[in-house]
Amino acid sequence: MAIKYEIHYLPNAGGNEETRRFAHIFEQPAMTDKQMIERIAQHSCLGKGEVAQIACEEMGLGSTSICAALLHDVVEDTDYTVEDIANIFGTKIAQIVDGLTKISGGIFGDKASAQAENFKKLLLTMSDDIRVILIKICDRLHNMRTLQSQPANKQYKIAGETLYIYAPLANRLGLNKIKTELEDLSFRYDHPQEYANIEHKLADTEAQRDILFDNFTRPIREELDILGVEYKIKARVKSPYSIWNKMQNKHVSFDEIYDILAVRIIVTPKNRANEVNECFNVYVAISKIYKSHPDRLRDWLNHPKANGYQALHVTLMSKLGRWIEVQIRSDRMDEVAEKGFAAHWKYKEGGEYTEDENELNDWLSTIKEILDDPQPDAMDFLDAIKLNLYASEIFVFTPKGEIKTMPAGCTALDFAFQIHTFLGSHCIGAKVNHKLVRILRMN
Repeated sequence: MAIKYEIHYLPNAGGNEETRRFAHIFEQPAMTDKQMIERIAQHSCLGKGEVAQIACEEMGLGSTSICAALLHDVVEDTDYTVEDIANIFGTKIAQIVDGLTKISGGIFGDKASAQAENFKKLLLTMSDDIRVILIKICDRLHNMRTLQSQPANKQYKIAGETLYIYAPLANRLGLNKIKTELEDLSFRYDHPQEYANIEHKLADTEAQRDILFDNFTRPIREELDILGVEYKIKARVKSPYSIWNKMQNKHVSFDEIYDILAVRIIVTPKNRANEVNECFNVYVAISKIYKSHPDRLRDWLNHPKANGYQALHVTLMSKLGRWIEVQIRSDRMDEVAEKGFAAHWKYKEGGEYTEDENELNDWLSTIKEILDDPQPDAMDFLDAIKLNLYASEIFVFTPKGEIKTMPAGCTALDFAFQIHTFLGSHCIGAKVNHKLVRILRMN
């Protein structure tokens, strides 16, 4: 049967209970309600193997997620219920499938308000099991990769809602590689001419970038080899969507964007507990070769982004007189940067892989606050979520020296609430540049 082929095709699925359960369905045909099992299995093969493959290979999820990905449209498209799924595959998989069923269709169009309410339900379900949204992002990525088969009006609609909500969600969950692909695919269908122009210019300038990269990294390789550092050096080329976005925001041409090429140094530490220091040692070594820009050092090693991203970003002056950004991170940080929190689970203490860790408590609590706030318009709710997903971050220190991560543009009152709800609700003023300032309240 095809499902058995899919499970064998996914190399990371392992021999877990859920995986064995799939194989068992076809090895033991004389089960209760055999017809239902076969129909579910046959349905889940129709285009769902690719979603499960993305969940496994590109996001690093385990067998529970693979099973849920294979079954995620069954309840919506057949007459089988969540209870049927629970009886065959267990309550955990059924709960994930139930969460996925709650957001079918799009979030724009004639039923935009209803779909926004569905998305609200999804986020509520997500707070119980983060795999719901991870599998939904896998499904959306598969939809975007096969979007050329859809008519133009559907392409435009699906690309728009992908850029509006799914790419920011992927970014917030640390899925940088998937986020970038979703943005580029959306850009390709939303602005086909601009996308083609940027792709053409990137191809025309590729040889120049290769020469610049080789000349810039050669002395770095020599120095790191002398120090005995185990490393990889990669070129990071800015994505078409990021280039276009910068052209729009900065009102510049393609030729005026100077950070299209960045250099990524991935360090394999001798001691995992000492990986931050080893990354800084690399920075010290390369700053002896190239002059660093004093105002463009970003330390996300000691202060990771809210989505788990860790790296040291520095900007160095090349021998050709061009500033080049260098990103220094460990192999673990690199995998977390590409695969998000799924990769973070893999590196939990003791090396035991589990999908049941909830690494997103702080963000989920913020989402719950938005969910608890009654919105008169469901689309206003979506806008609030989108702003939260896109918000840049700043670091604020409490009087005791504790660091709080806050969205850029937040107020002193926001900071008070971040420390404690009681403090926020009773706050009447704040010190700004050592001067006491009243907090203005709107009644």
